Parts: sequence; C-alpha cells; structure tokens
Amino acid sequence: MNVMVTGSAGYIGSHTTAALLRAGHHVTGIDNFFRGHRAAVELCARVAPDRLVFHECDLGDTSRLTVVLRERHIEAVLHFGAMAYVGESVDQPLKYYKANTAGTVSLLEACAATGVSRLVFSSSCSTYGDVPAQRVPVAEDAPQDPQSPYARTKVQCEQVLADFAFERRRVGGAGKPFDWRALRYFNVAGCDRSGVLGEDHTPETHLIPNVLRAALGLIEAVDLFGTDYPTPDGTCVRDYIHVDDLADAHLTALAALRPDAPSAERVPAYNLGIGRGYSVKQIIEAAERVTRKKIPVRIKPRRAGDVAQVFANPGKIARELGWHAKITDLDEIITSAWRWMQAHPNGYRS
Repeated sequence: MNVMVTGSAGYIGSHTTAALLRAGHHVTGIDNFFRGHRAAVELCARVAPDRLVFHECDLGDTSRLTVVLRERHIEAVLHFGAMAYVGESVDQPLKYYKANTAGTVSLLEACAATGVSRLVFSSSCSTYGDVPAQRVPVAEDAPQDPQSPYARTKVQCEQVLADFAFERRRVGGAGKPFDWRALRYFNVAGCDRSGVLGEDHTPETHLIPNVLRAALGLIEAVDLFGTDYPTPDGTCVRDYIHVDDLADAHLTALAALRPDAPSAERVPAYNLGIGRGYSVKQIIEAAERVTRKKIPVRIKPRRAGDVAQVFANPGKIARELGWHAKITDLDEIITSAWRWMQAHPNGYRS
C-alpha cells in the first residue's frame, strides 16, 4: 500500500515507518521536526530508499497535506503526529488543542478532499484517567475520564474521527466510506532490536531511558516518586509494551481496515499492552541486571495524579485481530534500549 505516516520522525512514528518499509509498503513521511529527528528519517530511508519519501510539513497546513496525499496516491494514514507531554499540556493547553485536535481535523479535511479511506490513530491509555483498582486490568469499555489537556485531545480526536466516519457511512454521505481504528497505548519502551532506531526525547520523561541514563552517568540519579503505594513493593506498577510490538500492532490494524465494511463500533479502539504490570523497583532491578551497574536512586514524595497500578487487558485485539505482544520479558525490553543508548549516549546527536 501507499501509506502516509504523520509524526514519522518521532519515536513511535520512525519505528513504525521502518516496519512498514520492511513489510514492503511505500511510505510518505510527514513531520514538522518540532521534536522529531532528521537522523531518524535518514536511518529509516536506509531500509528501502526507493520506497520512502519525506515531506517537512505541519499538520495544520491542509493545502500542503492535500497535495501530498493526492500526488503520492495515499491509500491509508497512520497518524502519530502530536504533542505528547502531559505536564506541558497543563501549562500550554492551547498549543495542544491546536497541534493535536485541530491538526487531526486538518488531516481529515485533506483525507476527505483526496478520498483517503483508511486511518489508524495513535491514542493513549491516558484517556481512561484515574482508573479504580477494580477496573484493572483495563478493558476498552472502561469509562474515559481524561485528566489533562493532552489526554483530552486524544479523546477529542477519537470523537472527531467517529463523527467523520459516521458522515461517510450515512445514507447520502459525501465521498468514500471510511474505516479507522484507535490504538490506546500503555507505556511504550525499548528500541529497535536491530539497533538502528532509538528513543530520544528532550526533555526525557520516560522511566526506562532515565534509569539507563543514570547507569551511563548522564544524570546523577533516577527519581523514584513514592514508595508507599498499595503494591507488592510499594512503587507504582505499569504495563510496558515494546516499541517493535507497537509498530507491529499498527501494521496488523492497517491490514484489518475495510472501508467497504467499516467497523460498526462508534469508536473502534484497541488497548495495546502486554497484559501485566512491572513496578518501578522491578524496572530498576532489571536495569541493574542488564547493565551490570548499580543505579543511583533518589526517593521523592508521590507525584500528584499517579495511580498505584494500571495495566492493559489486551484481549480484544487478540480476539478480533489475532495480535499478541511478542516481547514481554522485562530484561529483553531493557536490553534493546541499553544497546542503543550505549551506542548513542547523546541520542541521535551521537
């Protein structure tokens, strides 16, 4: 297929771009490089230089998107392009609504103008909000209660997509039928196991990279927020899904889209996780095993909003699409990240 990937210079977007190319697809990458990396695009191009075309473009530029979709004969879109820092979204909500919600509207306007009929949307488990213990593991029918502007933009985008798809399905609706899926990720971790692509955020807020940065001596210590949660070791428990599995899930969802027989669900969503949780202390202990280094830790008070335990029930995507996470061993997840970070201690600048 001819596939457009928005946010293709980012962490998940670049890994999925490489997976698409390895699977034989033709890819058109879109990114404005606000936080994406040119080096990631260049490395993806090495996979299949004749099947990757890249355009530096903002999602708000509907006219440019329309031209690219038409000229590249795009059949489907994998939509990762978004701003994604929860704390920043609280401080700068309008930037998030403009980039994420309005950007998705702009993209759909371009899709409508060019007849693109398939889309996979990068959503988030943050849309569920503070999940009560009796709801864990979290299934897709859990109430959505977003607690930040970032999470609210993801819910809004799901609703915009649902309304767009409904308009395409209804009797007399203009344009082609439209089928889509929302993939709600839990904690994405690890790096491309071939060692080519990695995780490089500024600022870095994810636990595993920060633990490994502490192992490399790039930061003084990793902060451990709270040791008195009602969990087996007192620290928060989360579901960590490897980025390669995440990319594979997108290819699976893409293959399942049927514009001639679109999903009957208003919001066809799937949780992406491994179906079990690891605690912060377990992450640190696994990192010490993998790196053979003692990880310096700073104990700090709980952070506001952190729930004790949350992990996915991935049963729906297993039942309906036959997809399962393959990389579920914590040491294997961390090893892939450690291999890349050792080779790239300064990220893509290395």
